[in-house]
Amino acid sequence: MNITIEDIVALEDLDGRIRAILPEQYQDVYDDVQPVSMGSAGLKFANDGRVAWNEIWATFCDLAMAGGPPHRGVLLEPAAEESIAAQPAKYKTVVEEIARGITLVTGLPAQAGEPGWVEVRCRTQGMAGWLVRAIVMENVMASHNAETLLLPAGPEFRLEKEIKNVITATAKTNHYWTGHISEEQQWTIDSMFRKVKLLEPAGLREVQSDPDGYRTLLVRIQSGISERLGMVCFPNRYIGCIGVECPDVHAAIWIMRAMVVENIVARREGNVLFLPVQPEHERLLETLERVRRLHTLASRK
Repeated sequence: MNITIEDIVALEDLDGRIRAILPEQYQDVYDDVQPVSMGSAGLKFANDGRVAWNEIWATFCDLAMAGGPPHRGVLLEPAAEESIAAQPAKYKTVVEEIARGITLVTGLPAQAGEPGWVEVRCRTQGMAGWLVRAIVMENVMASHNAETLLLPAGPEFRLEKEIKNVITATAKTNHYWTGHISEEQQWTIDSMFRKVKLLEPAGLREVQSDPDGYRTLLVRIQSGISERLGMVCFPNRYIGCIGVECPDVHAAIWIMRAMVVENIVARREGNVLFLPVQPEHERLLETLERVRRLHTLASRK
């Protein structure tokens, strides 16, 4: 690969933007963070028999955004509307517990949203946008609408598993946002994220409304990645996402962070990077191609 001045400038710019979204303690050492879990905290119960979510954690693993271990090994998604409609009482209980837990650990108001989602009112749009990116990297699906953060829920969510997963990922990322990112840096992040529309995975309802169109789009993206980059794709592990095999875990982490600062939602499972399937596929392909080139350049340093 011939290295140009433009490549060097682009890499420096990208590296600066990656550092800009990270808490201060990671800004100079994030390449050395090890993706190893510190173990899971057990549940604690208050006198009323309910989980004392605000008393469980004394500390947290490193952020997946900084190269730490994702909270989950596979993606936790919202339940389908049919499943919710079939078990409304169970679903209501799950939503109420997630909302209660979120408010206890973050101080943010939370309530039921559209089917499959819990709404959390963040302090700013930048906070909601950063939490979405950070929570998805923990392998818990999230989205946002302005200042409102959306977190997944389903009637089959269990207290010690999926409910805890949602609350833990939110508690972890909120901890780093509120405790380790300065107000000035938060303003910078907000400005960065407002510049370009966030490219997110297609939702189940969106896919079901035009399944043939979705399959055509998926094939187009898979072909583009395979032909332009020679990377192996996994198109059918999750609806709305395409998996792309990276050379190793560290490459997946580097590319994941780079895609996120380009306002494209990304996460990983091992060395497989997951990217959104959306009609703006050319933007996705061009960005991935550029980021892959810059990663190759960074690896030669």
